[in-house]
Amino acid sequence: MSDHADLARKAEILRSLHVPGDPVVLPNVWDVGSALAVVDAGFPVVATASNAVAAVLGYDDGEGAPVDEMFRVAGRIAASVDVPVTVDAEAGYGLPPEELVERLIALGVVGCNIEDSDHRNGGLVAPDVRAAYIEQMRAAADRAGVPIVINARVDSFFPSSPLADDDKLGDAVARGTAYRAAGADCVFPPGADPDAVRAIVEKVDAPVNGGLPLGKGSVADVAALGVARISLGPQLYRSALANLGRDLAGLR
Repeated sequence: MSDHADLARKAEILRSLHVPGDPVVLPNVWDVGSALAVVDAGFPVVATASNAVAAVLGYDDGEGAPVDEMFRVAGRIAASVDVPVTVDAEAGYGLPPEELVERLIALGVVGCNIEDSDHRNGGLVAPDVRAAYIEQMRAAADRAGVPIVINARVDSFFPSSPLADDDKLGDAVARGTAYRAAGADCVFPPGADPDAVRAIVEKVDAPVNGGLPLGKGSVADVAALGVARISLGPQLYRSALANLGRDLAGLR
């Protein structure tokens, strides 16, 4: 278990890597083996994908997996690598923000995604409610002396979003601005097309996380949008399963 001084150092390393136009690339992992592969490949951070972790455990995405099982995987990953670890904490699993931060720090984790999809009632959590949650997360991290890096996922463009297409960009900008003011270090609009990502970079005074479609674009293409962070979500897990399927078909 890392001490708080070491975790604070790792949190600052993670935060410093968020450079607009020269983004940190996060090939999201799902277990210790994939985390070690990422580190061995030379990446400076390990990030989990909740979709992939839940799938490995046999649960649906969207907080379908019990929080203790998700965090057990995160803790094993953090204990197995020396680089900063950030986890996808979904919408917080119904935990109070202070408890969420305490549990992440206890796992040796120095960053997290927190999303504004409402997994219990559908749609999106009201932006002021999510901003208040982030503000309390930031205060709890400050009290603990571990400035965890909060990546606020803005789900205006997500498939579950109830918003009309014409309203999504304005909603994402408003949410991103509110979350940044509340203490988020980065905002992440998954599902946004390149034009929308570029607009969010221009209009929200925060580092922005962009997605990279595996095999359909390049890091340079996404970096040119001005993002400070690039993630792949569950794509590498699905690619690994596809390779497994091909190997199994050959054996059969």
